[in-house]
Amino acid sequence: MKPEIKHGDDRAYFSPSLDYIQLPDTTAFNSEEEYYATLFHEIAHATGHEKRLGRRGVTETNYFGCHEYSKEELVAECCSAFVCGHAGIENSTIENSAAYIQGWLKALKNDRTLLIHAAAQGYKAADFILNVQPETTRHSFQ
Repeated sequence: MKPEIKHGDDRAYFSPSLDYIQLPDTTAFNSEEEYYATLFHEIAHATGHEKRLGRRGVTETNYFGCHEYSKEELVAECCSAFVCGHAGIENSTIENSAAYIQGWLKALKNDRTLLIHAAAQGYKAADFILNVQPETTRHSFQ
C-alpha cells in the first residue's frame, strides 16, 4: 500500500503514524528537479514504514538530531540521490544532496561507517521504490 501524497503545507515530511507524505506546492520549489528530489527523499522515509521495509529510524519515535533520526536522514538522502540518478536528474541535484549528507555526517561526528550503512539502506529503499527485485542467485569471485 502506497502512502498518500498531499500538497500545500510549507514544509516536506513523512508522517509515519498516519502514513502520508506532505509536500509544499510545486511552486515553492526553484525547479522541477528540486521538487522531485524532495519527493524522492520523503518517499524514501515512507519505505521505512513498518508495512514496508521497517527501518528503526521510522518505526521508532526519535527526536530531531538524535543518532537514529540522523541516520534515517542519511538513508533518505542517499535513496533520493539514487532515484534522481535513475530519473536522469542527478546532475541538477547532486550539489544539494552532497551538502545535505555532509551536514548530517557532522551531526553523526563524521562516522563514515554510518554513511556506508546509510547508502546500503538507501539503495535498498531505492530498489523498493523502483520495484527492483533482488537477484535470486549470488555471484562469487573465484
